[in-house]
Amino acid sequence: MTDSKENQIGVFLVLNADFDTARRRTVEALKSEGFGVLTEIDVQETMRQKLGINYPPHRILGACNPSLAHQALSVAPEVGLLLPCNATVRQLADGRCEVAFIDPLVMLGVIANPALAEVAKTARAKLDRVAAALRSEK
Repeated sequence: MTDSKENQIGVFLVLNADFDTARRRTVEALKSEGFGVLTEIDVQETMRQKLGINYPPHRILGACNPSLAHQALSVAPEVGLLLPCNATVRQLADGRCEVAFIDPLVMLGVIANPALAEVAKTARAKLDRVAAALRSEK
């Protein structure tokens, strides 16, 4: 069972899974829609090293679908400032994990270009399928 919500910046799911399982499932679901994880920022370790703060497990995944990135960069090279699409996995206080995906319609909406809007719609549909896959797993 998962809880989910949308807000102005993205889609958020709460999975009944431990952190490592939630991270693995998220990466696999992204891969199934053609996204690779190009970067992974370990927020927990960064906070510990840089600030001496104990932080719960939290990763920022820089996900990229090469075909969509190529399309977007071809019509608006400045979109490189907005790539890759970020996803996050973080452990909540109750042990469950929140997985969140940026909404490409919001992110790419800052550039007024109808061709770019079509790429954003395609990316959003793919991320919606990723979220649906995560919701359906037990």
